[in-house]
Amino acid sequence: MNETGAGGETLLFLTDEQLRKGIEAMFFAYRGFTADPDRILSEMSYGRAHHRALHFINRSPGLTVNALLSVLGVTKQSLNRVLRTLIEDGLVESKVGRRDRRERHLHLTERGAELERQLSEAQRARMRAAYRAAGPQAVAGFRQVLEAMMDDQIRAQYQALKDVRP
Repeated sequence: MNETGAGGETLLFLTDEQLRKGIEAMFFAYRGFTADPDRILSEMSYGRAHHRALHFINRSPGLTVNALLSVLGVTKQSLNRVLRTLIEDGLVESKVGRRDRRERHLHLTERGAELERQLSEAQRARMRAAYRAAGPQAVAGFRQVLEAMMDDQIRAQYQALKDVRP
């Protein structure tokens, strides 16, 4: 049901049932979105944390460990475990910073880039099919909903990432 607010804007009132359906749709959509990468990762004894690290290192080559910590919102201990595995397995390189030798800059190796491509292509294929089925207006609305769900600080990180072209 829609009503008009004091400033003439349209207000949308949702029932608890409509919100529950949206929440459940997000759960099941996320399960589908992660299913293909999860299968690939499980063959290597990796999990979603490895995937997220590979994604953001690929997105911003030279990303520092501290910047990756901030983007992922995980503990240092948790990230160190993931990075140690990726480095030992030859998927990520950690290079000492030129200006600040305390910094570690992360880069994917050829093998890391190939794995990241496989994982991302599986998700792009699913996203592409869903976007085509839903149409451009639904895609724009979907992105608006996702951005509106982000906390201000997270939205700022997301906006900064959107502005960087790999």
